[in-house]
Amino acid sequence: MKLQEDGLKREIGIWGLSANMINIIIGSGIFVLPSIVAGILGPASIIAYIFCGTLAMFIMLCFAEMGSKITKSGGDYTYVETVFGKYPGFLIFMIGFVSRVCGTAAVANALVDTLAVVVPVFHSYTIKIIFFTIIFFGFATINVLGVKQGIALVKFNTMAKLLPLILLIIFGLNFINIDNLKWTTTPHFKQIGDASLILFFAYTGGPTGLLVGGEIKNPNRTVPRAIIASMIFLVFFYMAIQTVSQGVFGSQLSLQTATPLANVGQVIFGSIGFTIIILGTSISMFGNISGQTLNTPRSLFAVSRDGVLPIKAFQKIHKKYATPYISILTFSTLAFVFAILGGFKTLAIFTVAGALLTYASVSIAVLKFRKINVLNKKEFTIPGGAIIPFLSIITCLFFLYHLKKNAIINITIFIGITSFLYWSLNFFKQKNKY
Repeated sequence: MKLQEDGLKREIGIWGLSANMINIIIGSGIFVLPSIVAGILGPASIIAYIFCGTLAMFIMLCFAEMGSKITKSGGDYTYVETVFGKYPGFLIFMIGFVSRVCGTAAVANALVDTLAVVVPVFHSYTIKIIFFTIIFFGFATINVLGVKQGIALVKFNTMAKLLPLILLIIFGLNFINIDNLKWTTTPHFKQIGDASLILFFAYTGGPTGLLVGGEIKNPNRTVPRAIIASMIFLVFFYMAIQTVSQGVFGSQLSLQTATPLANVGQVIFGSIGFTIIILGTSISMFGNISGQTLNTPRSLFAVSRDGVLPIKAFQKIHKKYATPYISILTFSTLAFVFAILGGFKTLAIFTVAGALLTYASVSIAVLKFRKINVLNKKEFTIPGGAIIPFLSIITCLFFLYHLKKNAIINITIFIGITSFLYWSLNFFKQKNKY
């Protein structure tokens, strides 16, 4: 049973979807993580990258199966709503949508702060407003003009953010001191666990790239292939970055707390290397905003399409460009306003807990959907029966258990408020029928 929809153009292939997920996953965090992980594991840091990559793969394989079988737009929301109903679907939508709006606004502010290091004019509040206007509504315009244009921008941004890091890896090989890579001790499982609590989230974000499910070509093949290719690439890419950083700085890597990769760039390329990596950080943030502008509006479109959010305007598709233009403009406007106002960061504290709850929900949905879905050999099914979904659920519970109490409290409060909103909307919806 393949659930799909009409009205949107299926323009995204394997390369486009892979670039879409890589663009979302690789954020500014990778530019500082090498020193943090090295401070815990030293030369054995690559173990944590393999371990976390494996755990993330468990989760992403669950998304691969659901994305292969449920091919409508909306990603995690659509999977949960299809299997468990409108209320759980609405919770997943709200967690994801609010997190992505707040996260995008936060990234925009971080982008301006980073650019101000190189170009001081960005310290000006007026310049900041002009810059936000250009990027948010510029990206919105491109995405309204067509998903092909939106994914082309994502592909460009993905290559632009990868290029300085690839150059760092290639030229950095000549600067590696092999002695810096030798293990002096065998890491304990607790050390690997401590590093994983930080590093795991460098692999998350991929599910956002599946919100465009209704615009993916041959999703039963494209989704699993793109997910597996992206995750394998990320594991080796992260390991290469860590190896070069460790090889260059050795035990001193853990002391490069502020800008470790920029410092590596300075060693390899001279003073210009520092600037190149700082600009690479900016490009990474730039790419994240473009990716969110492509993907996040599709969840707003989907929740309106299904009548879960009773605002029909969000499900409108542009007659000429076949894009959910109202949803795109709404997302960009909200992100723009939040970016200008600031003071919203406390709203994003629940983001990590919300993501883990979403991943666990989709993993459980895999098991239930297998019972109600007619098996189709063309659709992707995770090998090994229930083993991978169970491992995915355990992974989510492990990281939820280790979150700080305020994160759990915040997500609980948010779920309470969202539940009240859902039942209120449902009450007025029913009342208007009579």
